[in-house]
Amino acid sequence: MDKNERLLEIRHLHKDYGNGPVLNDISLDVHKGEVLVLIGPSGCGKSTFLRCMNGLETIQSGEIILDGEVISGGKTKWSEVRQKIGMVFQSYELFPHMTVLDNIVLGPTKVQKRSRADAAKDAEKLLERVGLLDKKDMYPRQLSGGQKQRVAIVRALIMKPEIMLFDEVTAALDPEMVREVLDVMLELAKGGSTMVIVTHEMQFARAVADQVVFLDGGDIVEMDEPEKFFVCPKSERAQKFLNTFTFEKKES
Repeated sequence: MDKNERLLEIRHLHKDYGNGPVLNDISLDVHKGEVLVLIGPSGCGKSTFLRCMNGLETIQSGEIILDGEVISGGKTKWSEVRQKIGMVFQSYELFPHMTVLDNIVLGPTKVQKRSRADAAKDAEKLLERVGLLDKKDMYPRQLSGGQKQRVAIVRALIMKPEIMLFDEVTAALDPEMVREVLDVMLELAKGGSTMVIVTHEMQFARAVADQVVFLDGGDIVEMDEPEKFFVCPKSERAQKFLNTFTFEKKES
């Protein structure tokens, strides 16, 4: 695995809904095997940035380049690109009338035309990896929020994407369920998966990231290695943001 190999390149990306820029001249690279974590205040453009990466949002200008090819043009076949850039959302978006296994194999059998037997074999391996093999014949309503989110991760992984995008996947979970999902993502990182993660979990960000990107007002304010960023952020804005996660013990 070569972390010097650029897999995804963002060049001067600009996104505007008509009332001012949401993303303003954003440029960065995602290297193979790298974990990039996007943090920042609510409304700073983090989720929009992720959605631009796999075509769920259009951009006004700039380029998105995957494997050396521009994918942000008007002729892009996003259904094919999204097989390379997988995404997991806050909401699980599992089909309630289908079992866990059926939810997972739907993509590879319909989109990639793989046989059900082949897809099911891969699905069971992935379910075992995230500790849910015994839930394969259950329906989403029978699962906890954390279990549903792990199934959603498996559903993305089975497409064998080159990059995984995670958009605040623990935001809708009870605190007790957050850990089980974050543990899966940590294991993916250790296994060399290339990931871009939006999260408000600062301890997790520090543990999993190769690079932390701090966004505010649609701009990259700061980008650094996690130990440097969390111990000694350079910008005053990042310092103020991180201080909101620090609480001093009240003196009696």
